[in-house]
Amino acid sequence: PDHPGLATSLNNLAGLFLAQGKYDEAESLYKRAIAIGETSLAPDHPDLAKWLSYLVRVLRAQGKHDEAEPLYDRAIAICVSLGESN
Repeated sequence: PDHPGLATSLNNLAGLFLAQGKYDEAESLYKRAIAIGETSLAPDHPDLAKWLSYLVRVLRAQGKHDEAEPLYDRAIAICVSLGESN
């Protein structure tokens, strides 16, 4: 049940909620996608960085900057470890 494909689908649905301004729903789905990714993907997998950055966008839109900052730092660290510039 906790397959990376499910995490991708949750991420896509969360993106729809984000676009609709349904931040609570988006936040919940992004967190679930990340939790699945953390158990089914390598810790430096690029999808994790991408999903973390999307969650950061939701949290910032809600004014949850303190919660967003460590997730942003983690996403950046993954990108740096992979040699990505963005």
